[in-house]
Amino acid sequence: MSSTHRLRRTLATLGTAALVATLAAPAQAQPAPGPVHAGSVYGWGKAPVDYRFVGPLKHSQWHVSGPGAVRNQHGMLTLNTAKRGTVSATQVTKGHEVGRWEIRLRSRQYGHGHQNYRVMTELVPAGKRPEYCGANNIALEAYTPNKTIVSHYIRTRPHNRYIMRKGLGLHNDQWHTFAVEVTRKRISWFVDAHVVSTEKRQDALSGVPFAVRFTMLAEDGKRMNQARMQMDWLRYWTLRKPNQRSTTAPHPALGTYKDTCAARHK
Repeated sequence: MSSTHRLRRTLATLGTAALVATLAAPAQAQPAPGPVHAGSVYGWGKAPVDYRFVGPLKHSQWHVSGPGAVRNQHGMLTLNTAKRGTVSATQVTKGHEVGRWEIRLRSRQYGHGHQNYRVMTELVPAGKRPEYCGANNIALEAYTPNKTIVSHYIRTRPHNRYIMRKGLGLHNDQWHTFAVEVTRKRISWFVDAHVVSTEKRQDALSGVPFAVRFTMLAEDGKRMNQARMQMDWLRYWTLRKPNQRSTTAPHPALGTYKDTCAARHK
């Protein structure tokens, strides 16, 4: 056998071995968002308020309501539902009219055959301010587990609703980061460190001091598929540091919030 022939056979063998090794190698899991998030990408700096959910849940910081179990579990604020009814945890705070709020979230649905919970994080009027059936809320996210659409909305009295939707993988235990920036002139929404929408219309700016509320929303009177939501951090920043990137983005669609009770509380 000539030296040239032997060289060709050797190269062919090596190439086949490399191909087999490549096919046998396990697929690399995509890193969960978190170290890179809106706060780091847009240069908001160190968050002055940073909940890490380590140790027992502090009821001086969180008001819990509804059936189910709310606790800190393995460094995550965890809302476990019952088979019926809405469960929520609301931040106990005087609130902030403006600022930046961001969370890192995952969820899981157990079983099928009944109605699905909605996974929601909202800015709601802080303290004992009237809520008008949600007519002043801003959503960091609202979605159904294992679906492919997440929603952001801004509600203002008496019945305005600005809404933006984004396609997103929302499988069991899939991490995402969601953020909202509220200024005197606009509201911007961020998903996994990317700005998705920016609203500047004056009617979208309520000027209400906000607190954070986590909710697993049930349909009234319906049997539900049990589910959970888990947050391993919640952060709040002031507007002291300017954004290092543009927040220009499409504006949400304007519609009507039909569940408001604001008209009864003018």
